Amino acid sequence: MARLCVERVSVHLPVLGSRGHSFKHRLLSSATGGRIGRESGVTVIEALNDVSFDLRDGDRLGVSGHNGAGKTTLLRVLAGAYPPTAGRRIASGRVTSLIDPTLGIEPEATGYENILLRGTIMGLGRTKVRSMREEIAEFSGLGEFMAMPVRTYSSGMLMRLAFAITTSVPADILLMDEWLSVGDAQFRTQAESRMRTLVSGSGILVLASHSPDLIRRECSRSIALERGSVAADAPVVPATRATST
Repeated sequence: MARLCVERVSVHLPVLGSRGHSFKHRLLSSATGGRIGRESGVTVIEALNDVSFDLRDGDRLGVSGHNGAGKTTLLRVLAGAYPPTAGRRIASGRVTSLIDPTLGIEPEATGYENILLRGTIMGLGRTKVRSMREEIAEFSGLGEFMAMPVRTYSSGMLMRLAFAITTSVPADILLMDEWLSVGDAQFRTQAESRMRTLVSGSGILVLASHSPDLIRRECSRSIALERGSVAADAPVVPATRATST
């Protein structure tokens, strides 16, 4: 059974070398959306404040809010990338994060080598990753480039590889920052089909988005973040699903 829970989670990020009450700070507060505070004489951005929810199998949570409201910080806490300053995160099941699919890609390694590296980071055994290698390579459509260092790839090729690797394993808990769409028209069709399969097969979905229509289409519950705090938490009235965004 998948479960994803945050209990009174706060994340405060230190701002080094700054003065607490300057005009620069007021400007920073307005730009980031986060509250500014002082802890032990150090200025901090209060990116999340006292956020709580508990998700179980079948839950689909949409997270909305303006830029700087705390959406990406929350996703990173849920992924285990950011430790909370206060509170705790509880996760049961395989977490797949599509916040930044290229994270952890090694430029000097080949495409094939990166499949092994990323697969290991995702918690898969080397034997399992090797058994998936050719299917991932074929899906990426990169052909002979799979044997070349990733530093020789274009940005589009890099995204193809990262997407093919990250979406190759079913997710118990799926974290998304907007709906991921990559590549040219032909590859986008493949990617959309795989995304739909990955989403429908996941136990829990957390989708951060600026699009109310996307959240209505994909989610059953929505929270709105405002300056790091939950401003609203309510069920979603579902919209008719479409095959693409």
